[in-house]
Amino acid sequence: MSLTGTTFLLTCLVLCVFALLLPLVLWSRVPGPAPVRAASRLLMLLFAQGTAISLVFVLVNNANNLYDNWADLLGTGNHVQQAADLGVDGTGGISLKTLPRMRQTFEPAQGPRMGSAGGVRVTDLKGRVSGVNAEVYVWLPPQYNEPAYRHRRFPVVELLPGYPGSAKAWFGSLRVHEQLRPMMLDGRVAPFILVAPRTNLVARADTGCANIPGTVNAESWLSIDVPRMVMDNFRAESAPNGWATAGYSAGAHCATKLAVAHPDRFRAAVSMSGYNDPKGERGSLAARTLELRRHNNPYLLLRADRVHPRIALYFSGESGDGYQAGAAIQAIAKPPTTVDVVLLPRSAGGHDMGLWRPQLPEVFRWLTEQFRHGGRAAAGTGGTAGTTGAGTAGGLGGTTATGGAGTAAGADRIRSSRPLAPSSGGSTRAELASGTASRTGAARKP
Repeated sequence: MSLTGTTFLLTCLVLCVFALLLPLVLWSRVPGPAPVRAASRLLMLLFAQGTAISLVFVLVNNANNLYDNWADLLGTGNHVQQAADLGVDGTGGISLKTLPRMRQTFEPAQGPRMGSAGGVRVTDLKGRVSGVNAEVYVWLPPQYNEPAYRHRRFPVVELLPGYPGSAKAWFGSLRVHEQLRPMMLDGRVAPFILVAPRTNLVARADTGCANIPGTVNAESWLSIDVPRMVMDNFRAESAPNGWATAGYSAGAHCATKLAVAHPDRFRAAVSMSGYNDPKGERGSLAARTLELRRHNNPYLLLRADRVHPRIALYFSGESGDGYQAGAAIQAIAKPPTTVDVVLLPRSAGGHDMGLWRPQLPEVFRWLTEQFRHGGRAAAGTGGTAGTTGAGTAGGLGGTTATGGAGTAAGADRIRSSRPLAPSSGGSTRAELASGTASRTGAARKP
């Protein structure tokens, strides 16, 4: 029985109702001596509580796509076949240009909303470089099969979920394809190919999108194997100019790190409620040692670059949950790197799907600008972007002042949107500088 299936949900609902009725009917009718009656009544109460907790868990899991299946929940799944030391560039010395094309078989993806807006398809990919074997979900824009676009290559956005989280959450809970399809049809956003690979690769741990010899090569999986598979099977733009990453929570950290670490593979990145230091996620494998933390912190990677990469970065978050991470990177970024930071008001929501879902139209309009006109990062014009205030269309986002091009009125709106003092949450100045304070003191799971 599927963990996320309708049958399991209905079973939990029926058991919960039965468990509530059981003590009402049998409480005074339990036979036997007093100890037996007390034990029976206690068991009925525990049964009622257990079924109620199970039902709540199923409802929350289905709403947020935290666990895809029983193997994810129980930590019994194994998606890492090998984890060799692949070196600094993550290729292990393999010449990627010499790898033969990989043809994949795709099937309609199963699950809530997976069949809407043209349908999501899925394939099981065996990573030739990373040694990771896992599923990848792909959604094609409505223009893809139109005759007028038969010779057109399409830009790609790689979508990364939080931890714990399923790649299907982007299509299920966030409804990204349902939101974007009408916007693509009327030209408000570019016709992106959306790719959501599995990131939950190791039992009971977040990979931090890192390469850790002997454990997992998640970075190579996401930045080499998945992109090459997509370019081999679809009319996708070549990397890096046609590729971007986007994520929320732990996926936001990954999106930023992949773009900063591999500007030869990605041109832009979107971070919603993310962080810089991997220790922002307590279960991250990349937070196990100081060396891993430094190697996987996009703030430190960017600061160490003598020549900053030609990438565009977009951050959104509340003060204390993503805003400081973006502001820290914005403060050190130099052309041709560009940075937009959106401060969200506390009233926008918490660290959950209700906060991230309404942001997607504005996020993909921003991505459209990066690719439609070559992007500020591609053109290399201007410095970092200003911070965007809250109170925008859809309640999240606003008019971005970029590289000093904004008007005086826009500058006033930006200044008024900043917190009077950064929320430290008990963090040190060093943590604030590196952006690690964005989740300090918060026990949040997407």
